[in-house]
Amino acid sequence: MLTLSPMSINDYDEVHALWMTIRGFGIRALDDSRAEIARFLLRNPTTSVVARVDGVLAGSILCGSDGRQGYLYHVCVRSEFRRQGIGTRMVDFCMRRLRDEGINRVALIAFPKNDIGNAFWKTIGWRQSDANYYEFTLNERNITRFIGDLQEEHT
Repeated sequence: MLTLSPMSINDYDEVHALWMTIRGFGIRALDDSRAEIARFLLRNPTTSVVARVDGVLAGSILCGSDGRQGYLYHVCVRSEFRRQGIGTRMVDFCMRRLRDEGINRVALIAFPKNDIGNAFWKTIGWRQSDANYYEFTLNERNITRFIGDLQEEHT
């Protein structure tokens, strides 16, 4: 049986372990630490989600807003639970929560290396933006590392 619930910091260890299994997934040393995820969840207490099938973590999404626009981060479904509608149900959960907060637009970043994620977004009707995305790193220790690339470095 599928259950969806708001993510809490108590879910962090399981969720982080799931992130580490997904090839093409971008992880940041500082932003994705327990302390920073706790801070994110404190700012956005109802919008992130975990999905469980018979108690087993099947997927998760970090979701929040700046008060004007919503953002989805780290959308993932465990490989054995894919293609069962869990990702779509989690996205719907987040979108409803954002809409309840008066948010009218949602954005996300899917790295080009993330073939599975990019295919998912296209399948459920999201469109690729024509905007340029810029970033400036204030702390070099927070560089994005891609899952799969890390695993290949250690083999």
